[in-house]
Parts: sequence; C-alpha cells; structure tokens
Amino acid sequence: MSFGQGGPEWGPGNGGGPTPDWAALADESARRHSRRRRRALVGAGALATVAVAGIVAVAVAGGGDDSGDDASSSLPSPEKPSEGPGQPEPSFKEDRPPAPPQDFLNDPRKDTAPLTEKTLFPDEIAAVDGRRYARVSTDASPECAPGAVGGLRPVLAANDCQRFLRATYVRQGLAFTLGVGVFDSKADAAAVKSGYQPNVASLPGGNVKDFCRSVTCRTTVNSLGRYAFFTIAGHTDGKPAGDADEPAKQAALDGSAYGYERILQRGKDQSAADAAR
Repeated sequence: MSFGQGGPEWGPGNGGGPTPDWAALADESARRHSRRRRRALVGAGALATVAVAGIVAVAVAGGGDDSGDDASSSLPSPEKPSEGPGQPEPSFKEDRPPAPPQDFLNDPRKDTAPLTEKTLFPDEIAAVDGRRYARVSTDASPECAPGAVGGLRPVLAANDCQRFLRATYVRQGLAFTLGVGVFDSKADAAAVKSGYQPNVASLPGGNVKDFCRSVTCRTTVNSLGRYAFFTIAGHTDGKPAGDADEPAKQAALDGSAYGYERILQRGKDQSAADAAR
C-alpha cells in the first residue's frame, strides 16, 4: 500500500466508513522510530568525537608521559643570545722584587746610569750621624793619576783605573777629600783596596786652601762593587793630624761612610728603575 504526501490512504472500515490502515500506520511508525534512533546515534558519535578531540588537545597542551618529554620538549629551544665582541682579558704586570744594588755596581754592562761629579756628589751638605759637612769643590777626570799621590798612583794603574772623581767637604776647621776610582770589575776594585798605598790628593776649593799636602793626615780606603774609594782628612789651617787626633780621624771616617752611601745609592737607584720597567 502506498501513501500520499498527506499521509496514509484510508480504506473501508467495519462501519462502512473509511478506516485507517493500521498495518501501514504501524510500519510507518516503525520507520520513523528507526530514523530518530539513527539520528540520535549519529549525534552521540559526533559529540563523542568532539570530546575525544578535546581530551587530546588538553593532553598535547599540558600533559606528558613518564619519560619527561612534554610539549615543550618538542619545541625548539630558545637560541642562546649571541655574544658581543669578546672583552679583553685582564692583563697583569709581573711584579718582581728589585735586584740587589750590587748586581748593578758589580757589572759595567748594567751599571750604565750617568756618572759625573754632580750625580755622585749631589749634596751641598753631607750629613753623617748628625755631623754636617759643607761641599766646597768637586772634580772628575778620565785620568786617574792626577787624583792620586804617592803609592796610590801605581796601584790604580796596575788595576786599570778608568775614571777618578773627587769632592771636598768642610766642617769646623776640618776638611776631607773623598776620591772614587771606577774599575771594570769588582775584582779590580778589591785588588786596589788590598794593595792600597796612600793616597788620594786633597782637592782645595772655596775658602779651603791646599791641605794635607806636606803634613800628616788621616786616611781610609774601602771598595764596593767595581768602585774603590779613599779619604784624606786634616785641619784646614795646616796643622798635622797625628794618630791621637780624634776629630781628624772622625772626619776621615765620615768621608768614607758618605762615599759608601753614595755608591750604594747609585746601585739602589738603578735597581729601582729596572724593577719599574
């Protein structure tokens, strides 16, 4: 039996009038129920699909497994900022202690500072243990013989004296002349000290006339590095200075101490300059 667009066709009923075709209605109802059920199943499947997609999205966005790999591990790691031009490494000046002054005083290859009467005898006043002596004259010569008298001249020549410098200082009627001979080695200067014969020639100047020329005076000799140094001390009025003349003896010793100090200072200055380079 077929149905029109308005519904099922009606057939004759028991009362003579048209009655519904119950069998057709039952079939139509069954078909409608089946269609509704299929639509419900399709809708439920779609909802299930959306729910699963949501779970997966959450898992990808914030979940992870026990291996420690997560979504962030699959992303490229941030690039390390590129470093700019390298900073210069700090540099440190090598600190070294100054060499002993004798290293310079012993070796002419190192002992190269200017050597004149002004650099060796720069002080107008030589102070030794509170005793003050005024400088009155200085002298320097490449020839050693003019600065020596008596037995000192041949001793200087035998050891190849290269230069001779002198200075005279005066105090309370006493004067000393300090003479410094320069040699090529410490051994030469030591040989002069051991073979010493008097003496350095006194050097007059200012109000100090010739002294210790023809009278007894006090003398000393010593050496330091390649330098040998000598003093002669006496009275400026020409009075002899014998063995018992303690003031004249003290003046000679003071002159020797001042000479030692000046030569040693020369070595110290060169040592300090070398360490500062």
